[in-house]
Amino acid sequence: MNFALNEEQQMIVDTVRGFVETEIYPHENEVERTGIVPKELGQEIARKCKDLGFFACNMPEEVGGAGLDHQTFTLVERELGRGSMGLTVFFGRPSGILMACNDEQREKYLIPAVKGEKFDALAMTEPDAGSDVRGMKCFAKPDGNDWIVNGTKHFISHANIADFVIVFIATGEEETPRGPKKKITCFLVDRGTPGFEIRNGYDSVSHRGYKNCILSFDDCRLPSSAILGEVHKGFDIANDWLYATRITVAATCVGRARRVFDYALPYAAERKQFGKPIGANQGVSFKLADMITEIDAADYLTLAAAWRLDQKLPANREIASAKLYASEMLSRITDEAIQIYGGMGLMDDLPLARFWRDARVERIWDGTSEIQRHIISRDLLRPLGA
Repeated sequence: MNFALNEEQQMIVDTVRGFVETEIYPHENEVERTGIVPKELGQEIARKCKDLGFFACNMPEEVGGAGLDHQTFTLVERELGRGSMGLTVFFGRPSGILMACNDEQREKYLIPAVKGEKFDALAMTEPDAGSDVRGMKCFAKPDGNDWIVNGTKHFISHANIADFVIVFIATGEEETPRGPKKKITCFLVDRGTPGFEIRNGYDSVSHRGYKNCILSFDDCRLPSSAILGEVHKGFDIANDWLYATRITVAATCVGRARRVFDYALPYAAERKQFGKPIGANQGVSFKLADMITEIDAADYLTLAAAWRLDQKLPANREIASAKLYASEMLSRITDEAIQIYGGMGLMDDLPLARFWRDARVERIWDGTSEIQRHIISRDLLRPLGA
């Protein structure tokens, strides 16, 4: 594995970082204050992203994307991680699950999503089914060639700006050695479909402006043509998406941690107490040493997981390790940065308190830290029959 950036990758990193610094940073304080991203601002960010040629950079070239490999796209996500998620969501990275679209669905959903004409959101979590996704209660029953859907989804990220939602719904049940488990099917559901409602979700202390929503289905009738993939085979396409989103979480955590460190390091060198910079004291300098070591370790772990995907090697454990370590690392880095700043670290004059609050959710969404530890330990023990 060689993680030295080639010329193209360095250009991409420099371009995306410059975009975040010039187009995202100036609006962050207002979004943090109001919790709202004006529609016009979101559209402007998406337009500028298209002008740069980065919109849908995660999608294959044959459908109009940039066709970046996993490692290079991870670098893009790392740089986007420096900015407010409420704003960077408009950078435009359609869900890779859409590659499972059939010919008709490609024209209606995939191609418009790649062109930036439509935004998608993905819905799996329910009030009673978080980590236990097979425990979902949102259920679709067949009715001729249609399906009648009833139930609720919540914590659905950026569904407020979505034109359609990729929804995972229980469509049956099967017996397993561990008891009955739901069969899951994936549906494409348009905003405005009768019986389908997207409502505002909960106010969160993390990532203000990046909205979560509640989806409700009340005798919502969906045609069989809305099924993405095959009936009862929703998890077959979900697994690839989970790989991608967990690497994304790890990468954004690394990017945000590096931004936090960029605040802590110069402050430690400039701030004086007892006649010398506080960084001259081991109590502070050792913190800096530990911080950069953890950031680098998370960075390399994340790039290594992406590299394995590019090499088409098994990567389930490596991706879980990257997501686990990077998300927990970010919490430690933001906490230590505030400690270095002292009381000022908690004041609204600086963004450190925001980074600290934002960091907390990274250990929960896209698979909690406990789920990642379960994946890792299962991968280690199963070959030994345990």
